[in-house]
Amino acid sequence: MGSYIARRLLQAVPIIIGITLLTFFIMQLAPGNPMQTMINPKIPLSEMQKVQEELGFNKPVVYQYFNWLKEIMQGNLGYTIKTGQPVTQLILERLPATLLLTCTAFLLSFVIGIPLGVYSALYRNRTPDYVLTVISLVGISIPSFFFGLGLIFLFALKLGWFPTSGIKTIGKDFGGIALFIDYTKHIILPATVLALPTAAVVMRFTRSSMLEVFSLDFIRTAHAKGLQKHVVIFKHALRNALIPVITIFGLSIPFLFGGAYITEHIFNWPGMGSLGISAIVGREYPVIMALNLFTSILVLTGNLIADISYAWADPRIHYS
Repeated sequence: MGSYIARRLLQAVPIIIGITLLTFFIMQLAPGNPMQTMINPKIPLSEMQKVQEELGFNKPVVYQYFNWLKEIMQGNLGYTIKTGQPVTQLILERLPATLLLTCTAFLLSFVIGIPLGVYSALYRNRTPDYVLTVISLVGISIPSFFFGLGLIFLFALKLGWFPTSGIKTIGKDFGGIALFIDYTKHIILPATVLALPTAAVVMRFTRSSMLEVFSLDFIRTAHAKGLQKHVVIFKHALRNALIPVITIFGLSIPFLFGGAYITEHIFNWPGMGSLGISAIVGREYPVIMALNLFTSILVLTGNLIADISYAWADPRIHYS
């Protein structure tokens, strides 16, 4: 297993370089450049050209990319174009809020999706299965921005149960359990929006996989031996049905971070998603590249975690 992980980590290096290279050149194909967002009639054109030379925007694209790659190798993610603030500092400031939101949504999606998938499989082609199927299809199909705005309108504006935005109540100095309750009230709506599509997919995959396992011989043998129903379902059937679900487990990590862009923007959540939206609008290339690099690492990490989890779920799978 150790040698397998080492090989996967080595294979990840050229993949990450390829992803960043493609992203960098796609950004360069977009019309305009970051200098256009800094145009000010009070600043002479000569000064703007001097700034452009200092930032390296007058150099060839290949040179700009390899210069960025060299800085990355030295642990420097660059600086924002407008303010000169270190990108690493920006990300570290926003990362805790994003981790709080995405980890909560991640737990919700699997804690809700797997039991509902098992329940749907147990009541196949009956009313509970039909109801859960409709709910899952709605969860997969509904756009997150529409669902988020709907929750804000109903539960925040009409019912007043939850706040409309932010991570905590501004102007209030809570402590202890009151602070925990305040954070909980603010995170419920965005975490629900972020978790719904993944929970729906997990539920459908769990149902399909459980139905397939239920038809296998070892399940009939377990029933014939007189094992209790919950033992057969959760100890024998569920573990063997987890392989497709584990795939979703690995892929959902980068999916949740990607979905956080829209969700954080809707709920004004001070995380990396809202930072990414601001960077795209402001043409902050260093920030966009750093976030893209972070997401690429998440994708590869999620795939590696999924592969390792396969061996835990199915002892027949070995890596050498």
